[in-house]
Amino acid sequence: MKINSLLLIFALLLISIPVCAQTNISGTITDRESGTPLSMVNIFLPELNKGTQSNEEGFFTLKELPAGKVKVQFSFVGYKTQMKTITTNEGNKKIDIAMQPTVIKADEVVISGGTHSTQHQNAIKIELIKAKKLETGATPSFTETITQVPGVEMISKGPGVTKPVIRGLSMTNILMLNNGVKLENFQFSENHPFLADEFGTDRIEIIKGPASILYGSDAVGGVINVLKEKPAPINRIQADFNTQFHSNTSGIVSNVGIKGSEKKYFWMVRAGQKSHTDYTDGNNNRIYNTRFNEQSLKTGVGFNNNLGLFKLYYDYNSPKLGMSVPAAENLVNTNGRKNEFWYQNLTSHLISSKNTIFAGNYKMDMNAALQMNNRKLQTDSTTPQNKMVDMQLNTFSYDIKTHFPSSENSDYILGIQGALKTNRNGDAPNHVIPDATVNDLAALGLIRYTFFKKLKVQAGARFDYRYIETQAEPNKPSVKSEFGDYSASLGATYQVKPTLLLRANMASGYRTPNIAELTQNGVHGNRFERGNPNLESQRSYEGDLSAHWHNDFLMIDIAGFYHKIYDYIYMAPTNDSTANDLRIYQYNQANATLYGGEANLEISPWRWFDITSSYAYLEGKQDDGAYLPFIPQNKWRFALQFHPVLPKPLLPTSLKVENVLAMDQNNPARFETATEGYFLVNVKLSSGLKWKNQKIYFSLNVHNLLNETYIDHLSTLKPLGLNNMGRNISLQIKIPVGIK
Repeated sequence: MKINSLLLIFALLLISIPVCAQTNISGTITDRESGTPLSMVNIFLPELNKGTQSNEEGFFTLKELPAGKVKVQFSFVGYKTQMKTITTNEGNKKIDIAMQPTVIKADEVVISGGTHSTQHQNAIKIELIKAKKLETGATPSFTETITQVPGVEMISKGPGVTKPVIRGLSMTNILMLNNGVKLENFQFSENHPFLADEFGTDRIEIIKGPASILYGSDAVGGVINVLKEKPAPINRIQADFNTQFHSNTSGIVSNVGIKGSEKKYFWMVRAGQKSHTDYTDGNNNRIYNTRFNEQSLKTGVGFNNNLGLFKLYYDYNSPKLGMSVPAAENLVNTNGRKNEFWYQNLTSHLISSKNTIFAGNYKMDMNAALQMNNRKLQTDSTTPQNKMVDMQLNTFSYDIKTHFPSSENSDYILGIQGALKTNRNGDAPNHVIPDATVNDLAALGLIRYTFFKKLKVQAGARFDYRYIETQAEPNKPSVKSEFGDYSASLGATYQVKPTLLLRANMASGYRTPNIAELTQNGVHGNRFERGNPNLESQRSYEGDLSAHWHNDFLMIDIAGFYHKIYDYIYMAPTNDSTANDLRIYQYNQANATLYGGEANLEISPWRWFDITSSYAYLEGKQDDGAYLPFIPQNKWRFALQFHPVLPKPLLPTSLKVENVLAMDQNNPARFETATEGYFLVNVKLSSGLKWKNQKIYFSLNVHNLLNETYIDHLSTLKPLGLNNMGRNISLQIKIPVGIK
């Protein structure tokens, strides 16, 4: 009732404030050192999803904007990105920008911290992977691209079935977001991948550590937010065609997109497909039934005026993912693309509405989404209808936040979030989880304040309520459970000097048990899994410290964390087996501790040469001394990158040689075994051609150049003695087209 009353107050406040007249922003952009105008600089208003580019004189204009406080982002290759907060009134606002050249990567703008701001302005550290790295990934796995970020790894059953891991936590302990919408893809199991891909992605933002204040109880380990591509500049239509070929899997990956914008409207459409055969390891042995195929479609439309921005998106994904299980070995005895036996047949529909309303000094974000996720497991022809599992998970979610009047140095946010989830089983014989309903409701508050321009403090709190009800089945009694608890966080960044930034965070969050953990009692994959209806919520306390130092040619970034989890939920084998000799695994709880850190180094002594290096260290233990499962190997990455200046018609070119050293993992969990380290060499060449007015970009990648035979500790194919992928040569081509 209190939450409903608060929402009513928000609504009355908005209604009582008259909508201000529209305003225009214009200005000139120059090079800070030479004073010369800069053309083709990107000017973007992230809150309005609207942008333009500067002309040959460096001039730009943005018209018909809502009056109030708006943020404007200025970005250009080779220059530091700038974010300006501008308070506009009726009429015109003129701003001139002097951009500073830089060799070191820029302080990019991110949104996953709750507001649009630069990375250095956030108390929460947010890592960034931009579109170019996604487009030129060297492996068939989309998830493997994000493992370039220290502290982020993946659990895999081949390149098609992957699950991200952040600082040793995975499954329901982390969130994957599609453009801000929490994906619901049966994430309780390592065999159930999130349904997201790289097509039409502008960037991926990653939060390592608790982000429960903004995203709810399942974000105690971190958040991965896959953000959609920006609209075309105003009065432009843009199209592009992208294709890849992977030698190891004979993989063909392609997508095509087109988008356009006018003063008040924008639209976009993108379609893609992936097709891979079974991969081979370093010994040229085929790893059976790791083939996968996928089709996807993404569309979006938007409208903006002086009242705000209104967007509607539709995303469709339909992958078919082969499963390397012992039962499939004799059934899938030849290589090929077609999925016939033992594969997941998945379908996901996501409709999302994202809206921002401006009313004077108030701003309200009103978002809603509907997900329809179907998971089928096709087995062998002896099973009726060749279908063992058929689950339909529907999720309706909403998110309403009100940004109250504030100064340039402050933000005040109150909001509510909620979701209604229903799982229904079809006529397939195996019900991994029973028919169930989950109702979530949460209220949150967040405050940001900047003291004497150098100290930025963020504090927040939220309360989450969850009700779970399941239907009784012959081997599963019904469950009716209520969970509710508080989360809180406090963080700060201190700009010691322009080149030195210190960051500290403390957070307390919790995670409720999911349906599978409470109710499972049957065969799932290669084992019998048993739930525990007496599970309690996890309680998490985490602290982290980091330091960032840079000048024009050198960047050093160091972070450390300590994470204590009470009643940590995990699955472990028991001493019992079924009548069919399947080992019985059961969900248990124990207090646990994870600690470690990451270090990054980037050196750019000349514009044509970079050196980058990173190291990630992690330990995870229960209080009784036992090690936690799915703790990745500590890894060191080192890369040399060259940017030679080549004559026209060649476009900017780079050559990168990267080494990946994975250390021995000698601290396995009770049901794991130790894993030997390995050493990989990867090479990447990227360039392009310009013929008349047409540009063509291409890249050539060689992953695992030395054809190393190895098994990663987080590979779920390891118990079967199946190696990771051998050498893979991939070629990517992108052809962009612009129409005025």
